[in-house]
Amino acid sequence: MTTSQAMTASKFKVVDLVYCAMFATLMMIGANITSFAPFMVVGGVPITLQSFFAILAGLMLGSKRGAIAVTVYMLIGLAGAPVFARFSGGFSQILSPTFGFIIAFIFAAYIAGKMIEKNNSKTMYVAAAMVGITFSYLVGTNWMYFAYKLWFAAPEGFTYGMAWLWMLPPLPKDIILSVLSGFFAYRMRNVIKGVR
Repeated sequence: MTTSQAMTASKFKVVDLVYCAMFATLMMIGANITSFAPFMVVGGVPITLQSFFAILAGLMLGSKRGAIAVTVYMLIGLAGAPVFARFSGGFSQILSPTFGFIIAFIFAAYIAGKMIEKNNSKTMYVAAAMVGITFSYLVGTNWMYFAYKLWFAAPEGFTYGMAWLWMLPPLPKDIILSVLSGFFAYRMRNVIKGVR
C-alpha cells in the first residue's frame, strides 16, 4: 500500500467515524425532540424522529455503517446516558416494552442500506425506507406485546390487537417521514459519495 493509499484508507475511516457519530447524535436528539419542540406532541402522542434517523442512516451510510451508527446510539443509552425517549437510559432499559424498537432500528438501517446497495434508483430508496419502517413496527410491536405479557405489568384486558392499536397514532407520521427520508437520501447520495 502506497502512502497516498494509506492516507485515503485513513480518511475513509475517519469520515465513517464522523458519520456514525453524527447519526448516533441525531438519534439521541430525535428520541427527545419534543423536549426542544413541545408543539410536536399531537393528541398527547410525542412525535419522535428515531425511526426517521435510523432509516436515513441506512440509506445514506449503507447497510454496515448505518447499522453501526444505530448500534452506537443503543450502546450509549445502555451504558447509562439518558438518550432514549423521555431522557431514559441504563441497562435496565432492555426490559422496557419499547426497547424492541431500538433493536429493530439497527436491523431496519441495515435492511434499508442493503436494498439501495443493490439498486440505487429513486423508487428503491423510497421502497427501502418503507421496508425499514415496516420491519421496525413488526419487531417493536411484537416485542412490546410479549414484554407486557411476560415480564412487564400489562394493563387489564391487554391483547395483541390492543398493542397494534397503540401503534396507530404514530403510524401516519412514520410513513410520511420514511417517504421523505427516501427522497432526501436519494438527493444526497452524490454528496455522501463525494465526501467519502
